[in-house]
Amino acid sequence: MAFTELPLVAPERRTSGIRPLKVLHHFGKLVENKEDTEQVFHIIEATKGRRSLALARDFVRSREGQRFLADSVDIPAMLDDHARWADCAPNSVAAHYLAFMKREGLSAAGLVAESHRWAPPESLPHDQTQWYFDRMRDTHDLFHVLTGYGRDALGEVSLLGFSYEQNLNGGILFIAYAGARQIKKVSGTRAPIYAAIREGRRLGRAAAKIAHQDIAALMLEDIDEARARMNVGTPEIYRECLTVLESEGMAREQLTLGGASAQAA
Repeated sequence: MAFTELPLVAPERRTSGIRPLKVLHHFGKLVENKEDTEQVFHIIEATKGRRSLALARDFVRSREGQRFLADSVDIPAMLDDHARWADCAPNSVAAHYLAFMKREGLSAAGLVAESHRWAPPESLPHDQTQWYFDRMRDTHDLFHVLTGYGRDALGEVSLLGFSYEQNLNGGILFIAYAGARQIKKVSGTRAPIYAAIREGRRLGRAAAKIAHQDIAALMLEDIDEARARMNVGTPEIYRECLTVLESEGMAREQLTLGGASAQAA
């Protein structure tokens, strides 16, 4: 069935609001094993509220949203088609994206598979709202590339501050601040960790919504021009924190939310 034939909101879709005990349970598991990124999806689902649902509905109803629905582009497949972007300009978004994904050993399909570990597609509501939430997931690594936040633990939680203002899901903000608290606890740093989260929020609020862009066209843009067009600012406090942490003898790979080295949050 084409996306345009799906209902805007399926009858079975429920907005449960914040379930704090469920959130704390899954965050505890994430702290124990930072590689267990399935827990992130559980936390997001346990805190998905009316604001994020309203954002999804508004975009789906918009002219651009309807165009993207009709196009039915498989974003992960498009992003993972590295041959398609091989001849792009050296400073294009595509060139930076490919370098980032190769350096980090990532694929867009891998993130989809991770999300399906806890929620198989057949268990999710079949509606246009789910199409939007999938779009938010599928553009996550583009957020890294465009903002300049790294995949170290501080970069991940700072990016979550940015992402919260883009998608209005309270679970994202919970993980950001809980993660910052854990970094502070583990490292004992004097770096302004919480200020980096607040900076991420400020930058995310000021920027155009990345998931609302024409992703194929965005990939072809010069990255500096794309950042300027979307008003994506530079995370100066995050970089200041990294400098402080390095001066304290803490390398990026030592930053953790738990016992594991910093990978994807």
